[in-house]
Parts: sequence; structure tokens; C-alpha cells
Amino acid sequence: MTARLPPLNALRAFEAAARTGSYVAAAREIGVSPAAISQQVRNLEQFFDKRLFARHNNHVVLTDAGHAIFAGTTEALQAISTVTEQTLTGTARSRLVISVLPSVARRWLAPRLAAFVRVEPQIRFALRIEEDPVDFDHAEIDLRICYGTNPYPELTRIELRRDEVLPVCSPGYLARNPAAATPGLAGVPDEDLIHTDWGPGFGSLPSWEAWFARNGTVRPGRSKGFVVGMSGLALDFACEGLGVALGQRMLAEDDLKSGKLVALSSLSMPLGHPYSLVHPRGRARKAGLQKILAWLQARKTATSPQVAEG
Repeated sequence: MTARLPPLNALRAFEAAARTGSYVAAAREIGVSPAAISQQVRNLEQFFDKRLFARHNNHVVLTDAGHAIFAGTTEALQAISTVTEQTLTGTARSRLVISVLPSVARRWLAPRLAAFVRVEPQIRFALRIEEDPVDFDHAEIDLRICYGTNPYPELTRIELRRDEVLPVCSPGYLARNPAAATPGLAGVPDEDLIHTDWGPGFGSLPSWEAWFARNGTVRPGRSKGFVVGMSGLALDFACEGLGVALGQRMLAEDDLKSGKLVALSSLSMPLGHPYSLVHPRGRARKAGLQKILAWLQARKTATSPQVAEG
């Protein structure tokens, strides 16, 4: 029995318009004119004898019939794309495009991705290091690790972890400055504090001033000590024995476990928002994605480090 299939070009145009909510955006993605997208959608509506979109100003919204067709269209096109890539490249391996924040990439994700591939050797990835926001469609991103509760409201979001910061230093620094372990970090000179400049895009991340204020102490701001532009770099310099960083537990946990860093206080401060795993709904069934989502979620909880507080 011959399968009855809709025209592929019409399906592709419809899927892009449904996903982006705009004929203009769909045309830009595919590389044709908006009029061509409109014509392809009409062809598909004639094929199904259903109205698939309702227009609202410059956007299009799926009808009930459109929702029913869209639910399976993205997955079907993704499956065709995967088979095509495997055939053209001569390999059955699946490659995931993963986008992540710089410090999270190097200090948390990299070792966990390496361990994942050792368990799933058939999977390959392309890792993009970038700040938010990112263009999922243009870069064909399968998975993004981002900061915040709702940076991409149209995507599927899985909360990964709400991180916190705590004072950390190297064992070498503590050996040279044993007074650093006194309660409230009273023995740590202002010049030895490593500050993180989070940048203008982050307004809910804690500072040394806030940490000391919570501890009932007033200390000067960043006029003394070191200032670095990435939370990962603050931990790197702490590992080098330069001073004491107010480091993210999530990014420091491997070094805390190995002993490269020690916690100087049990007093921590939460970040304003959690980290999240986000992905386009249409890529949910891409080979390997569900496996890596499960892998990262299983490794999201940190153990509390021992504190060297005296």
C-alpha cells in the first residue's frame, strides 16, 4: 500500500512558521521569501482541507488542526534530517549541539560531558560557549544550560540547580594564613579577597559586601583586593593561592572534593535564580538528548564540603 504523504517543502515551511510564529522569520530561516512561505502553507491547507493558522497582526497562531499536525511534523523532519546527516557523513553517530555559559562549561559541564561520552561512545557533541541570549534556530542548538527561570519561555525548561556562593581558598593559602579560618573571615585581609564582576546583565548575584553584611561585618568594597570578570576565573585564582574567592559551589565542587580548594565558612548565599536545561520541543526525540538530560540531572546535587573554619 502506497503511503499518502503531504509535500515535503510545504511541511518544512509550515513547521518553521509554526515554531517561529511568523512567516517572515520562517522565510529568513529557510532562505526564501515570506510570500513563498505563505504559498507553501496554502498548499498544505489544501492538502489537508484544514485551516492551519490564524493571523494576529504580524504573527500567526496555530489552529486546533494546526496544533495536531505540528505535534508530529517537527519530530518527523528531525528524523529525516538525522537520517540524511548519517547517510551523507557515513556514520551512525548522533551529534548534539550544546550551548552553555563560559564558566559553567569549563568548571562543571566539561568533566560530566567527558564521563557521559565514555558511557555513550556513539554520541558526539558540538559545544558552543556563549552568553544569553542565544539563537536556537540559527545555530541549530539542541540543548542550552542557562541562568534564570524564564529566559526562553517558548522552550521546554528543566530546572537543574539553584547554586550558592561560599568562601573558598587553596590549602596552600590557608597554610600561609591560618588566621583566615577564624569565624567571619576576620583574619582575611581585604587585599586578599577575590571579587567577581558579574557584568551588567546580572543583577541578582551576591557580592563580598553582601556576604560580610549577612555575617554582621562591614568590609570595604572592591577598592582593595582582586577583581575578575568571570566566576570561574575567581575560582582559578583561588586554586592558585592568590586569595579567598566567594565561589559558586556548583563550579567549585570538583575542586572541593579533590582538596584543591577548602571552604572557610559554612555561611553561604543563594544565587537569585537557578540554572536550567532548555531545549526546543521539536528536538526532544533527537538521538541522545534524553540520555544526556537524564545524565546531567542525576549529577546536579552537590555534597556539602568540610569547613576549615576555626
